[in-house]
Amino acid sequence: MKVVLTGSLGNIGKSLVKELAGEGHQVTVISSNDARTAAIEELGGRAAIGKMQDEEFLTEVFSGADIVYLMETMEAVGDMFDKSVDFIAAITEIGGNYKNAIQRSGVKNVIHLSSIGAHTNHGTGILVFHYNVEQALRSLPEDVNIKFIRPVGFYINMLSFIGTIKSKGLIISNYGGDQKEPWASPKDIAESILAAMRTPFEGRTVTYVASDEFSPNEAAKELGAAIGKPDLKWSVVPDGQLLETWLGIGFNSQIAHGFVEMQHSQGTGELYEDYYRNKPELGKVKLADFAKDFAAAYKEDE
Repeated sequence: MKVVLTGSLGNIGKSLVKELAGEGHQVTVISSNDARTAAIEELGGRAAIGKMQDEEFLTEVFSGADIVYLMETMEAVGDMFDKSVDFIAAITEIGGNYKNAIQRSGVKNVIHLSSIGAHTNHGTGILVFHYNVEQALRSLPEDVNIKFIRPVGFYINMLSFIGTIKSKGLIISNYGGDQKEPWASPKDIAESILAAMRTPFEGRTVTYVASDEFSPNEAAKELGAAIGKPDLKWSVVPDGQLLETWLGIGFNSQIAHGFVEMQHSQGTGELYEDYYRNKPELGKVKLADFAKDFAAAYKEDE
């Protein structure tokens, strides 16, 4: 099978290349960084160096593929402290490039790594670009089969707590408490994608991916115990206070407003409404497993 992967060798891509190449598939990995070529080839893949903003490049690489795996990230369009970047518009444009390249190349099977929140364009903050990309792909002809994989928040996003824990002795957010919410490990997400690739599919389907469910207070207790701070608390501040803090440290305004709105929807539960209507079987990697990685990163940051 000929597979094209976007996303280079990120938290998920590296596992995909290793597994697919190990199974004897021909794997092409799109990366914008030529320095990644050696690492891609070492895993058994072939590097295609170019940008997701280049529709001609995408069309050429996609041509002849049995399956194309699509993903998009904010890092692909700019730095979160760059105030000039319109992240939502830029990633929406990439989605349009994907759509056009799929149609022009004749690819019939697509797996798209989307996100929680992609079911709506209201109230999800920065995640709205995932909705926009899904809509672009859904406008493809009906003979293009698409599996939309929607993971919930990545465990590794909690590594951003380390700075505030060290400076304030707290986890600080605009939501918290005892309401459980789902989180996901890149390992479980990669397994879900691989399972989708290994099974023939038709039409348009959506699959959510989550590894564990726990509350902010439970997260603080588990992470605190792992780093030797058993009294660690998850502190809740008003939306406006968090926004002021993030703008004060130089975040792009769209990013700051977008994350505050997204996290507010986590607190109300609105972000997870479609997830709970289509709740998946939870994966293998639990909060206790991630807590070990968190502790290692916390110690490394000293």
